[in-house]
Amino acid sequence: MPKFIIERDIPGAGRLSNEELKNISKNSCEVLHNLGPTINWVHSYITGNKVYCIYSAPSELMILEHARRAGLPAGSVNKVLSIIDPITAED
Repeated sequence: MPKFIIERDIPGAGRLSNEELKNISKNSCEVLHNLGPTINWVHSYITGNKVYCIYSAPSELMILEHARRAGLPAGSVNKVLSIIDPITAED
């Protein structure tokens, strides 16, 4: 299943309370459940004014449909082509 990185512009994201993050997560999970088992949220990174989400899904269109239904911005959606880490540098 392809992986995608979604960049969401959310002003003040880094100042959201645990309760606000929980509510956003619940809403997202509810929408994912309704979309079916082919789209999965892996995790998200929250910075000052952006949220970067990692999803697996069959297509960018499904990612965009999730964002629309959940009322979340999806400023950019990029398909992951490769993954590297420190082990990649080893012989």
